[in-house]
Amino acid sequence: MKIAIVGCGFVADFYLSTLSFHPQLELVGVTDKRPERVKKFAEYHSLPTYDSLEELLADPQVDIVLNLTNPRSHFEVSKAALSAGKHVYSEKPLAMSIDQAKELVSLAAEKGLHLSSAPCSALSETAQTVWKALRDNAVGKVYLVYAEMDDGLVHKMPYQHWISDSGTPWPYQDEFEVGCTLEHAGYYVNWLTMFFGPAQSVTAFSSCLVHDKVQDVVLAPNDTPDFSVACIQFQSGVVARLTCSIVATHDHQLRIFGEEGVLSIHDCWKYDDPVYVQRMLRIRRKVLMNPFRQKLPLVRKTPNFKTRGAQKMDFCRGVAEMADAITENRSSRMAADVSLHNNELAIAIQNSLATGGPYTLTTTFEPPQPMVWAQ
Repeated sequence: MKIAIVGCGFVADFYLSTLSFHPQLELVGVTDKRPERVKKFAEYHSLPTYDSLEELLADPQVDIVLNLTNPRSHFEVSKAALSAGKHVYSEKPLAMSIDQAKELVSLAAEKGLHLSSAPCSALSETAQTVWKALRDNAVGKVYLVYAEMDDGLVHKMPYQHWISDSGTPWPYQDEFEVGCTLEHAGYYVNWLTMFFGPAQSVTAFSSCLVHDKVQDVVLAPNDTPDFSVACIQFQSGVVARLTCSIVATHDHQLRIFGEEGVLSIHDCWKYDDPVYVQRMLRIRRKVLMNPFRQKLPLVRKTPNFKTRGAQKMDFCRGVAEMADAITENRSSRMAADVSLHNNELAIAIQNSLATGGPYTLTTTFEPPQPMVWAQ
């Protein structure tokens, strides 16, 4: 399946670092609205280029457009690609508003095209192992989930020196303006909806705690939430609490509380993160938590990741899953309805700063199947 990249920024190098894991994907060219960025990225990776988005979309050999532009360009670029008859895999979020996301999904359906959105961490070995443990009833009936996506005081970190392999700086202005919820909530939202099905409602609170994050530019807006907490009610009855911040100490922990014990992991950004189960003990008339955790074997061995930084993730896995779905004439595990529902959840949490109160989800999806190697 032939793919082309739009957007040669910071995240594009992460996709290139795992592209070789997926021989079914052939990268035929890249483009960016900044010619100097295209040149640097293409020379570093020895890639063919397109002079413009229009030239890329006019190329009949391109099957899938990989939209790696900044979040506020996702809707425009994805809409153009779908209108040109191309399947689209977009970086997160699918769109910055629910109406825009719904428009993209409607357009894809009208054209008979696949549309999907990152993150694809739900397809990781760790996530699939957790899901298998839930299907195997490892902790009994699940009642409650705590998921954390805290990344520490990012504005105090040396982020000006975070450079991608091909030499592109981390887009800190964009990151602070878009906000940690839209950027990071999806890493656990897509796990939770995969495990427990569609959400029914979400009650959230968000706030901007640090307004003067940078000194060299004026953020617009300058009050994007850098902290959010959400309580998600799933149609299945499970309740999940999800926190996102770039203020609290780094914590990517997941804990799933069941009738017979607790399933947990340390970090969803690591595809090989160990999965633990801690079961209840009944001693005479007392019930207590076993002090020893059991480490569950991962459903398969993870690839040898060579990326630098705090994560070990296969960024291309979602694109490859979409390509396989197209070839096999089936729905992707991260199909348009799944991506839309996850996007609506993240936007509802982000917008709670302005709206407040509970939000009832307007979308749903057909439950995906586990990866074949995890069934």
